[in-house]
Amino acid sequence: MSKVKDLGLKAEGEDELSWARENMPALASIRKRFEKEKPFRGMRIAVALHLEKKTGILLETLKAGGAAVAAASCNPLTTDDRVAAALAGQMEVYAWAGENSKEYEWCLGKVLDSKPNIVIDDGCDLILMLHDKRKELLKDVRGACEETTTGVRRLRAMETDGKLKVPVIAVNDAYSKHLFDNRFGTGQSAVDAIMRATNVVLAGKRVVVVGFGWCGRGIAERMRGMGARVIVVEAAGAPLNGTESGYHRALEALYSGYDVMTMDEAARVGDIFVTATGNKHVIARRHFELMKDGAMVANAGHFDLEVDVQGLRQMAKKSRKLGPNLEEYLLGNGRRVRLLSEGRLVNLARPSGQGHPAEIMDASFSLQALSAERIAKQGGSMLPAVHDVPPQLDEMVARLVLESRGVRLDRLTKEQEHYVNSWREGT
Repeated sequence: MSKVKDLGLKAEGEDELSWARENMPALASIRKRFEKEKPFRGMRIAVALHLEKKTGILLETLKAGGAAVAAASCNPLTTDDRVAAALAGQMEVYAWAGENSKEYEWCLGKVLDSKPNIVIDDGCDLILMLHDKRKELLKDVRGACEETTTGVRRLRAMETDGKLKVPVIAVNDAYSKHLFDNRFGTGQSAVDAIMRATNVVLAGKRVVVVGFGWCGRGIAERMRGMGARVIVVEAAGAPLNGTESGYHRALEALYSGYDVMTMDEAARVGDIFVTATGNKHVIARRHFELMKDGAMVANAGHFDLEVDVQGLRQMAKKSRKLGPNLEEYLLGNGRRVRLLSEGRLVNLARPSGQGHPAEIMDASFSLQALSAERIAKQGGSMLPAVHDVPPQLDEMVARLVLESRGVRLDRLTKEQEHYVNSWREGT
C-alpha cells in the first residue's frame, strides 16, 4: 500500500520519532485529548508536508484522533527516508528523498486516491491537484489547512478568481506560527543547513537576505548573531499582507541596524545570498554576472523559483558537485557561483537540511491539529474561502507551549481590567 525508499530503515526512523515526541509536549497534550474524543473518527485525511520526524508526530496525532491518514512530501528533497519507513507501518506513505517531478506528482495522486475528507497541505500543490485533476473528489472534502506563506498566497489568488471550492484555514497566518515557525524556526534551521552544507565561517561574511518578511527577519537575526554583516534586499510595491508593504519592511530593516540595498547593488558585494520572498527569480541571470568569485546562493522559500537556477545552468561554462547539497558553476567571466540544495528549500533539503527544531514545530503542528479538528467539526458550514485561525485557537497554542516550558504569566487585577477597558480615567 505504501511506497518508500527502504522499509529496512524503520528502526532508525522510530528512533527519530521518539526524539521528536519527547520534545513536542504541547502536541502531546492535544494527542491525549484526541485519543479520548476521536474527533476524526471515520474520516480520511490526505497530507502533503515535509515528511520528517516532527511531521511524523503530527500524523500520529491525527491517527490517534481516529483518522485514516495518507501522507506524501510537499517537496522532492525533504523526505527523511528513515521516518517514512517507520510511518509506513502505521498509515499510507508515498514519499522518498530525491523524487523527480513525475514521481512527486504520482505520490500526491496516490494520497488523493484515499478519497480524503480533510486535506493538510504545505505549498498548495495537493489542493491545486484536487481542484485541477481530481475534481470528482471535491464533494467529499470538508475543508483543508495550509501550512506556508506561498500556499496561502496561491489560495487567496484562487479565491479571488472564484476557483476555490472548499474552505481552507490559513494556519500559516496565525500569529503563533509567524512568530515561532517562520521567524525563529527558519532563522535557526536555514543558518544551520548552510553551515552543514558549506562548513564556512559566517563571522565577517556579507550575508544578503532577500526579503524581510517573518522568515527573512529570522534569518537576518541569526546571521547577525553568528557575526555576519547583514544586507537586506526588499522590493517596493503593494502591501503583501494587507498592511505591510516593502517600504515598511525596508524601514524596519534599516532601523534594526541592517544595510538595505537593491539586488543589483547587493549582488556586487555579497558573500552569501539567502532568498526568503515567496516570489519568482528574485536572483536572476544578471545578478549572477555581478557576483564576486565564490559567492554562495541558497533559497529558504518554499519553491525552487526564487533563484533562476535554469538561467544559472544555461549561462555556466561547466559545473561540478562539491558536496551532497553544494554545486559550483563556472561562468563565462571566470567567476564561480556556488548553489546550495539545487535552489530548493535549503533548511529542509536533506542531508544538510534538518528542518526546524522539534520545539518550534510543536507550536506549528499544534495549530495544524486544532485547525484540522475545526474543519472536522465545522467544515460543512464554512464558506469555500480562505479562513483565519480563530484567535482563541492561536492563543491556546501559545499558552500550551508556555505551560509546557513551565512559564507562568501575571493576571490583571479587576482594577487593571477596568482601566484598560475604560475611557474615563486619564491624568
